[in-house]
Order: sequence, then structure tokens, then C-alpha cells
Amino acid sequence: MEKKKITVVSLDPRAGASYAKDVRGLFGDHADVSVFNVMDGSAMGKLERADLFAVSTDAYGSAEEVARHVPMGCQTMAIEVSFRWRELRRLKAIPAGSKVLFVNMTQAMAREAITQLNQFGINHIHLIPFYPGAVLEEGVHIAVTPDEMRYVPEEIETKLDLGQRPCTSGMMIEIALRLGLEELLETERFQAYFRSIATSNYSFDLMFSRSIRLESQFHILMGILEDGIIGVNEKGEIFACNKRAEEITRVKAPFIMGKRCDAVFAYLPFLPCLLEKKPVPAKIEKINGINVSVEVVPVLRQEACIGAFARLQKFNEVEVRQNELRSQLLHRGHVAKYCFEDVIGGSDAIVRTKEILKRMAASESPVLLIGETGTGKELFAHAVHKASRRKDGPFLAINVAAVPENLLESELFGYEEGAFTGAKKGGRPGLFEFAHKGTLFLDELEGMSQTLQIKLLRVLQEREIMRVGGNRVIKIDVRIVAATNEALEKKVEGGSFRRDLYYRLNTLPIVIPPLAQRGEDMFLIIEHFRRELGGDFQLTEAVKAFLRTYPWPGNIRELHNVVEYFIYTGHKEIAMEDLPPTVAWGQKMQSMRSGACLAPLAPAPSVGEPKGISVRWEEDGAFWFVLEQLYQAAKEQELIGREKILAHARSAGLPVSQKEVRDILADMAERGLVRVGRGRGGSRLMPEGRRLWEERAAYSGMGSR
Repeated sequence: MEKKKITVVSLDPRAGASYAKDVRGLFGDHADVSVFNVMDGSAMGKLERADLFAVSTDAYGSAEEVARHVPMGCQTMAIEVSFRWRELRRLKAIPAGSKVLFVNMTQAMAREAITQLNQFGINHIHLIPFYPGAVLEEGVHIAVTPDEMRYVPEEIETKLDLGQRPCTSGMMIEIALRLGLEELLETERFQAYFRSIATSNYSFDLMFSRSIRLESQFHILMGILEDGIIGVNEKGEIFACNKRAEEITRVKAPFIMGKRCDAVFAYLPFLPCLLEKKPVPAKIEKINGINVSVEVVPVLRQEACIGAFARLQKFNEVEVRQNELRSQLLHRGHVAKYCFEDVIGGSDAIVRTKEILKRMAASESPVLLIGETGTGKELFAHAVHKASRRKDGPFLAINVAAVPENLLESELFGYEEGAFTGAKKGGRPGLFEFAHKGTLFLDELEGMSQTLQIKLLRVLQEREIMRVGGNRVIKIDVRIVAATNEALEKKVEGGSFRRDLYYRLNTLPIVIPPLAQRGEDMFLIIEHFRRELGGDFQLTEAVKAFLRTYPWPGNIRELHNVVEYFIYTGHKEIAMEDLPPTVAWGQKMQSMRSGACLAPLAPAPSVGEPKGISVRWEEDGAFWFVLEQLYQAAKEQELIGREKILAHARSAGLPVSQKEVRDILADMAERGLVRVGRGRGGSRLMPEGRRLWEERAAYSGMGSR
């Protein structure tokens, strides 16, 4: 096997040598490790190609500068550092209450290290950041430093050198995953390294320590599962069959191991699942005279299908579990909890949304809530019900995508006695009957099958239902409020959503604005969550400024998590170093990207806003990032596909999903900016797209690059 090439890039030669030593110690047998540094000039100029570049965040000043030195198409990741447990024990030995200098090259580096030490439990001493140019406080007699003794004041009596900070175990895991060397993670060398490096609750190491036990736990899990499980490898050969599957199929596991699945279980759709790399939805099969719900899911590693699992459930057992869930649902969700007054904010976007929805609430027509995940669509559904003439009636909610297709019909429409094996005596009403004279909220409507779409259309047209297995028509009076986080128009064009149903539901559509478009509402919501969670903190102006520009991909749900994180920092004044790890990384990348196309840009007057392009894309830079990748590929006379664009986005730290890239390319194609190839053919920039990028670049002062 040919050795991989890893290049380490740092600001300081001593730090670079330390990082390279850590990487060589774990990957030296499988990779050649080179190290380059900015301060000695070796990292300047175009570097040689490598399978992976590990770059310290202080090495280069911006993403543009990284691109000047790292060859195009090479994987890039950030170097992350921690402390060793043995060094933390040395710090624990310092008398409690002591004032201790923490000495490093810069103020930012010293503060970052102190924050990490606090997270590791070093809170019994008062750590003071010290760096070249800082003023030494009186009464300080102890100093600690990560191999920067040259900056420790001579008059300090006790000096403790912690040595260069080691690379985190999470970083080492990421290197192994990126280079396809996962098998190394279970070696004693890696295990010893992981045990020596300090971790926080957010470390990759916690997840890894759990994952390495999975293989031994697999057999235990297979034994206790109530469902029958059968597993095959990529060749369709059986390697797993638990006791429950033996009971259902009446086949003994020892006699079928290693045999082809189609020779043993011809009725299980393993081969279509392996070939198409897609799940085969649950359906009813009669096995040994019993109705069994069967579904098959593939096991994917990157783009390769390495096996599949079949899940077998006796249908009456499925129904028993579903009845239990239904009972819980009805006890929790039959009354609307929120009204429009519970929607916090005074921004133009949210005020207009509430005003429109209040008027829509007075109607009896269906309402379609369109919005990103986490924007509060269910809260608005509650509010619409409470503002309607049906406010005294029941309010029920169901996530369509969360219920298996073979159970969703009986969930919505109910069933008659004897409709299927295990059906409850006397039958069971469905949610439409329970919601009579009230409102039914259908969340993630895009996940509904074509068959159920037809039945829902009939409900909307005729206001009547028929239970599963029944022959009588039941009149119902239910108002539908539906929600989707996808563009239903495109699903209609693609044929996966019925056009007639779409127009029935699209009577009163409304877009719920994402948090990034709600301006100062964010701080009102933060204050609400702070009081609700019993927190006591204030945001510094720097944090406020950053939060105003952060794209909030998880919207209000993500904001709630951030507020809870602030509370657990224990600080009354929240500074930049108190940001959660994921948000803080976004801050680092934002500072690296300052002035580059990834930063939020105002639309160029000579170009204007491209029609139909999402305002959200312009705000977080995803649209312009994709356009830049197409432009650079065109300069190289190459095609570029979604996967390569996503890889570049990850390297640049841009939070963009495959769906967003696909939607952006689709919009670009509609407007003649790009020609999108089929399959893996890639996309090509058209003359109009080239003109748009060059005008944008000229306006923003970026040049053609």
C-alpha cells in the first residue's frame, strides 16, 4: 500500500515540529509527514501536493492566503491542540487561590489556553494571561507556559514549563477518517495516545471510546432486540441473524451464515437495496402464514454500499406499539399551547408574518407553513388554531415523515376491527376523527407517499374519510395546517408530490422567516431563554456584533442551545472565548475569510440581486461560494460536481448542506448561469454566470482570482 502524504503547516517552527512529531508517532508507518512554518519562510510559496494539509489557525491570515499556498483540490483541516493529563496534574498541585501567570506568544493564544484549562477543571487558581508587552502584576510569583520560557519574566520565582501543547485525539481521529486509515484507531499506539490527552465533554474521544465497544456489544444488542434482524455484506452474503429473526423465519442462524441472501430469503428485497444503495420501505409480507412488516436499509460508507440489514416485525406487534405511541400523542397534543403573543420579536419580518397569519386564521382554508428547520413552524400552527373559530376544538399534530408508511394510513384514518392481524377489537379512530371540529397539523408533509396523498386530497375535497378495512363513509370537519422545509414546487415538477394536492394545500401559503432575517429579535429571544433557563449573564458588544453576522443554520433551536451553553460557562459577562465550540469555529473561519467572497456581501449595483436567488444564500455567502467554485473550475477548463463543491466548502469551514448546493445549482441552471450535468458529469459555468461573478468580484475588490 502506497504511503500517504501529510503536510503540517504552522506559524512557529517549534510548534510545527511538535505537531509533526505527534502525527508521525501515530501515522509514520503509513504516511510521510512534512512540516513547513511561516516564521522561517518555508511555508511561503506554493507547497507540494499532499493527501492532507493540517494547518494551524494562526499560520495564514485568511482563507484566500491558504488557497495561495495549498494546491487546489487537496484536503485541508485545522490543527487542534489540548493538554496532557500529566500536565494538568502538575497544575492541580499548585496551592488553591494562587495567582499564576499563563505565558504565551500572544494575548489571544494565552486566553484560549486558559479557557481550555478552565474547561478541564483547573479553576482552583487564578490564571492571568501574560505575553510580550503585557504588564506584570504585583504579588505574582508563579508562571506556567507551553514551551515559551523565553517570555517568562526573570523575576518570577517558580516557573513551570508544560511543553508544547499536543494535538487533540479528535484531530487524530479526523486524520484517520480522511485518509481511510480507520483500522489504526483500535491499535494500542492510538489507545495509549488517546488516554494521555485531556478531553472535554465535547471531544471526539468520548464518541470514539463508545464506538470501539460497538463490535463487542453488537451480539448483545442483536440478542435483546424485539425485532428480527438479518444482516448481509456487500456481496449479499448473510453474516448476522438474531434469535427473533430465527423465530419469524423458522431458519436456524448457524446453517445460513455465509450463504447468499437470495438463496435463503428470496422474499427479502436485499439485492435491490444493495444495487440502488437506497432503503426499501416497509411493506407487509406473509411469512409462514403470518403478516410481517419487512424493511431493508443499506449500510453506506462514503459512497460505497458495504451491506444491508433487514428488519422484521410481526404486524400485530407493530400495531400494539403504535397504539401506545398514539395514546401518548393524544394525551400531549390535543390542545394548542401557544398563541401569537408567545412569538417573540418586533422585526418587520416577524411582525408581517404574524399579521398575515392572524388574517389567515380567520379563514377555514388550509394553511401551508414554509420554513427552514428550527424556525418555529409548529408554534405558529398552535397560534393559528388558537386565533381561529376552532380554538375550543382539539388540536392534534403529527410528523408525517416520522411515522412508517405502512402505519401512517391507520394513524390518520383509523381502522376497523379485523382490518389486519392484531387490529384492536372494535377498531380505532384515526387522527382525523379525533381532530373533528378542530385542527390537524401535518408536519414535514413532503414525506407523505403518493397513495396517502390521494386519500388526503379526498379528505380536503369531500370532507369525509373511510377507515382502513371499513366500508362506511365518516363525515369529518377538520382544518388542515401543513408545514414543509422543502420546496414543494420542485417535488411537484419531479413527480413525487401530486399537483392537485399541492394547489389544495397552497391556498394560504406563508414563509416563516429564518432567524438570520429577524435582526434584533435575536436578543429578545436570548433574553427570554435566559430567564426561562434561570441564567444570569450579559453579552459583550463583540459577541453581539458576531451573533448579528452568524448565519444560524439551526435557527431558534440552535439559539436555545447557545443560550444554555452560555449559562454553563459560569461567566456573567459572555466574551468571544465563551462561544460554543461549533459557533466559535464559525467565528474563526469568518475572521479568516474577511474580505473574501465567503463573507456577507452587499449586492453589486451593476449586477443587482439575481432573480429567484434565496436572500439567505446571499447573506451567508453560499451562493457566491458555489459560483466562485464554478468560475475557478472554468478557468482550469474542468467540470465540477456537487461532491467536490461540498469538499471545498468543508475545507473553507462554510456550513452548507448537499441539498443547499443542489438547490443553488438548480436555480443557477434555471437562469442560464450554469449547465448542470447528469449523474457525476459535473456542472459547467455559462457566459452569463462568468459575467455575474466577474462583475461581483470587481465590485467587491476581489479581482478575478
